[in-house]
Amino acid sequence: MTEENHALIAGRYQLVERIGQGGMGRVWRGLDQQLFGREVAVKEILFPPGMDETDREALLRRFTGEARAAVTLSHPGVITVHDVVEHRGAPVIVMELVRGRSLAAEIRSHGRLPVQRVAEIGAAVLDALTAAHAARIVHRDIKPDNVLLAKDRVVLTDFGIAHLADATTKLSHSGIVIGTPQYMPPEQLDGKRPTPANDLWALGATLYHAVEGHPPFEAEGLHALAVAVFTRPHRPPVHAGPLAPVLDALLTKDPGRRVGAAEAAEMLRGVLMSATPSVATPTLPDSSKAGAGPARHPVPDRPTAPPVVAAPDEQPPTLDATAPSEQGDPTSRGPRGLTRRSAVLGTALAVLATGSFLTWSLTRDDDPRSGGGAGGGGSAASSVTVRIGVDAPLSGGFSSMGAGIRNSAELAVRTANETGHVPGVTFELTAVDDGADPAKGAANATRFVSDDELVGVVGPLNSTVARTLVPVLSRAGVVNVSPGNTDPALTLGPDWATGTRVRPYSTYFRTVGTDADQGPFAARYLRGAGKTKLYVVDDASPHGTAVASGLTAEWKKLGGTVVGTEHVDPAERDFAGLTLRVRASGAEAVYFGGYYDTAAPLSQQLKQAGVTIPLMGGDGIFDQAYLTGNPRADGDLATQIGAPATESAAGRDFLARYEKAGYAQPPGWYGPYAYDATWALVEAVKAVVKANGGTLAGDTRAKLPQAVEQLAFDGVTGRVAFDGGDAVDRRLTVYQVDGGSWQARTTGPSAP
Repeated sequence: MTEENHALIAGRYQLVERIGQGGMGRVWRGLDQQLFGREVAVKEILFPPGMDETDREALLRRFTGEARAAVTLSHPGVITVHDVVEHRGAPVIVMELVRGRSLAAEIRSHGRLPVQRVAEIGAAVLDALTAAHAARIVHRDIKPDNVLLAKDRVVLTDFGIAHLADATTKLSHSGIVIGTPQYMPPEQLDGKRPTPANDLWALGATLYHAVEGHPPFEAEGLHALAVAVFTRPHRPPVHAGPLAPVLDALLTKDPGRRVGAAEAAEMLRGVLMSATPSVATPTLPDSSKAGAGPARHPVPDRPTAPPVVAAPDEQPPTLDATAPSEQGDPTSRGPRGLTRRSAVLGTALAVLATGSFLTWSLTRDDDPRSGGGAGGGGSAASSVTVRIGVDAPLSGGFSSMGAGIRNSAELAVRTANETGHVPGVTFELTAVDDGADPAKGAANATRFVSDDELVGVVGPLNSTVARTLVPVLSRAGVVNVSPGNTDPALTLGPDWATGTRVRPYSTYFRTVGTDADQGPFAARYLRGAGKTKLYVVDDASPHGTAVASGLTAEWKKLGGTVVGTEHVDPAERDFAGLTLRVRASGAEAVYFGGYYDTAAPLSQQLKQAGVTIPLMGGDGIFDQAYLTGNPRADGDLATQIGAPATESAAGRDFLARYEKAGYAQPPGWYGPYAYDATWALVEAVKAVVKANGGTLAGDTRAKLPQAVEQLAFDGVTGRVAFDGGDAVDRRLTVYQVDGGSWQARTTGPSAP
């Protein structure tokens, strides 16, 4: 068809003007002469060049059959297909004409879009996709060009290349790639059978482009792009803010571990909860109507620190292998049992059918209030049970740290029960595995909220998980104390770095410092060591930019000179050019904001080039893997949130009690902070009971956030009190690599 040829298509549709063209089709504005000249959009499919007749016929049948299937979709977010006809041997699709512009045009016109606007668009497209997937239709070409922004709706178009889930026709032998490579997941580039997971990746890539201003993967040529998609992580989003965990979850390479539609919807709810929509925000798909995908690989926003205490020589017994197995998600990688000393005989383990919940009662037979054992006195009937939740990575790469958090929380609850710390109250613990996966945060939070006996939650470890878990808990008024989150935005708001600080979640607290503390602390250490010239590098991740910007501001205040700055790709491993620039700058140290897997090769290449100056970073490089991947690490430095437990009498007492309890895993760095986080909830319950005349109030959950806010007590990590959610007493430690291992050099407060 040409603009000069205005003949009727199928004797009915008059072409008026061409309004768009893509790689596989042209779109015209037309008039339906049989319906009084109603305006329509007419899409002509273009066959790929060089296609033989057999493939042309197969593709024609597929387009025609699947476009007709799309006619059955009825959803405000899906473009309405009126008709599918053939013209000169090619399929033509007749659709409603939507007055608006594409998301691609919006990006070209305005650049990257605001986070909330992108979240609204994402929610609308996800709702449309849920309807399509329920009809067994996979779109296969989600991209900014196929998202139309009308006045009062967001419309997903171009279902002409959609693929029915049960279709069997294959064109892989011809080498044809259907879709747009910049937005295609690895399995689609590999020619595998399309599934709804394909569309979720493409949605993530589309939203990434909208909020960042460029696609998640960019390379010269299809081959280089495919290699990047298959082998490299996407560039960490810089401008996405609270949307970043959603993008990370959607852009998981393994489709079996990619976030599902229900979890993605819940994550988008968290982003949108405080927004004023700039477009009509749709009703997001209910979890009961859209299948939640299995766990994906964790996002490593908190590395594995060296163990503080070795595991005890005596291994405790393991629960009987015939205990009930976990129900629910068949892909759950949560632990099947807990290991504890046989002395804790009164423990009852119940593995609930709701997934990876592990709940056990901590009232022992010899508890003075249980009416049995050595204590006598008291009555179990007079004791009210309340539950404390723990969200931690109990499986995956961070499972040792998660186990330390869970065990430390349990030790606090056991101590409260054994000493009768809150008369008339028995505490139980519910531990949930998040696998360090932000996609699980909202789902876990929803489970906590639905437990009427639960009064508060300890955790999570990872800030990325917190970004999805905390909003859900906050909306329900459930208090949450974390022993490991260091993202400043959780307590200071997304614009904290610009000086605009607003507390977003009144129910959220943490017992550790933040990334905002690490940079200034490092700057003071380096200036105290006599350094005056510094080269600052970061990997553009939220953690990396937070610590680097904090360091730079403090460094300049202290009179230091920044002789160079640079942003690097976190997937980069060749730093020859950067090494030359550092050497020419005369820098006396390099500060790296980011993670160990990028910092280790940078440090090694600097030393190999004769630049024998220390590289310093935040806790993102404080990891054993930094040492194993960098034999030249001696002299390098890192800050770590908190202080070693061995430095105080209370900390050493905690470590002794932990070892005596017989846990198989050491508490790790965050165990003491988890103990204090749990004890904060115990103390808050005690305060509510006291204020209610010695009995547990019916609205304890609602009263607990204010009670935590007003706490002040001596914990195992020092004085525990909060100001706007952050710990008042925030301490940090500088570690240096000496003889191939991290050695503590100095510990001090976050503020001078």
